[in-house]
Amino acid sequence: MSDRQEGVGSSASRRGNVPSFPAPGQDRLNERVLNGIRQWWPYYAMMAPGLLFFVVWHYVPIWEAKMAFEQVRIIPPNIWVGLKNFQVLFSSPIFYQVLANTLIISGMKILFVFPVPIIVALLLNEIRSGKLRGVIQSAVYLPHFLSWVVISGVFIALLSPTDGAVNQIGQAMGFEPINYMTNTGTIRWVLVVSEIWRSAGWDSLLYLAAIFAIDPQLYDAAEMDGANRWQKIWYVTIPGIVPTIATLFILNMGMFLSADLNQVINMQNAVNASTIDIIDTYVYRLGLSTGEYALATAAGLFKAVIGMVLVLVSHLVSKRLTGKGVW
Repeated sequence: MSDRQEGVGSSASRRGNVPSFPAPGQDRLNERVLNGIRQWWPYYAMMAPGLLFFVVWHYVPIWEAKMAFEQVRIIPPNIWVGLKNFQVLFSSPIFYQVLANTLIISGMKILFVFPVPIIVALLLNEIRSGKLRGVIQSAVYLPHFLSWVVISGVFIALLSPTDGAVNQIGQAMGFEPINYMTNTGTIRWVLVVSEIWRSAGWDSLLYLAAIFAIDPQLYDAAEMDGANRWQKIWYVTIPGIVPTIATLFILNMGMFLSADLNQVINMQNAVNASTIDIIDTYVYRLGLSTGEYALATAAGLFKAVIGMVLVLVSHLVSKRLTGKGVW
């Protein structure tokens, strides 16, 4: 009896001393990962700067968003004040003015800027000459590579009431000159037109890629059924790019309250500031000009939360209407 117990004990001790090895499936997974890294490391290296940019400028600052709930002190630590900064922010009439300006400008851009790249992509796709398409593409893509400093200078020169080309043409037609850059009724349209000129061509690339991915057999079948070019666009091309349109619309809704700081701050002057002053310029002034870091953070956090809500809502609406969304 003791011999059996000793044998059992010794076998248990032997099993306890046996080293554990990973499952064969885990070995294969690790090997595939390592092989993938060895094979595609140049692409990962090219991705690294972009990933580092997002980590440094988009993920690390998330921790500092707690400043919106604190009273910032020169000598740490900061004092926790809860929602006091938001109460101060929402009690300011200036905040509601910049919020209204942001909603109006962003709404105008969604209505008038967002559809233009789709139209440009559809028109470029209908050009049969490869050389002509290349020339037009180069012409419409070029403004994207210009900074808003240059673009604002171009528009200020074009719209000058004294020697601007637009007003000279208007005067030749019998109209009075208009100072578009200081006129509160036109400055928002200047923002819309300049945004179209800068981004329509470049943004059409995504829609062109989606059009090229459509099965050519669908066009052949439509042609056999007697469809003309317009009918092929309406019944084949547009339905084929609906997922891309839905995805980009949802992403644009996430940036709805941004309204492009670089554009506005270069187009802004003392006369039109009350009309195109947006949340981003308001945050810029609070944070850098007056040193109200907590209030600036609270305003930025408010914008981020509203953007997240708009993404979720637009995603659910898109899923219900088109069956497509971000996820």
